[in-house]
Amino acid sequence: MGYFNIINKGAGPVRLFVGGVHGNEGLTTIKALSIIGEEDIKDGKLIIYNCDESKYISTLDERYYNLPVGKEILSLITNYQPEIYVEPHCYRPDSFSKLTDKDRKKKVGVPPLIELEEGVLIGSVSPFIRINYFRRQDVCVTLEIPCSPSPKALDVYINVLKVIAGSKDRSEIEDKLKVKYPSQVKTARTYALEFFGNYPPF
Repeated sequence: MGYFNIINKGAGPVRLFVGGVHGNEGLTTIKALSIIGEEDIKDGKLIIYNCDESKYISTLDERYYNLPVGKEILSLITNYQPEIYVEPHCYRPDSFSKLTDKDRKKKVGVPPLIELEEGVLIGSVSPFIRINYFRRQDVCVTLEIPCSPSPKALDVYINVLKVIAGSKDRSEIEDKLKVKYPSQVKTARTYALEFFGNYPPF
């Protein structure tokens, strides 16, 4: 399940995709991350890393970053200093309602994830790393898919990852995603401003 690849197209933004960050979700995320190739990057660098199986602790829990896998992720971020950071995850079917719950901010402290289509969800990464390890202008995205995805869901997941991989900044990512997901992008911006104020994660 472990996987590491660097696509280097010279000058340009640095992107870091880290999947399988807890439990055995890497068995699912590798199906998408391993598909991304040289043809998907126009310039800059993309570092793709899929973690080995590890103990499941939510990344919303700061104790996660004291685990070996959490320290590994912080080391990747510190070493490569990405301007665009994506955490591909997967979720069990019974977690869908919790992840998209309109009261999620009240219950667990973060905004709900937003469904794009086919059960693929998008939102921000853990506030802990967003605020402490990234600059205001950086892009930080969580992308979720069912752990046993349909072929359509996997296609959506891969296509969104490729959109982000082939974009240079927040504006380009949003412009591309708005073509197919206008209301979802608008909602994501609203959640970001409500939660982070002048420090929007997406």
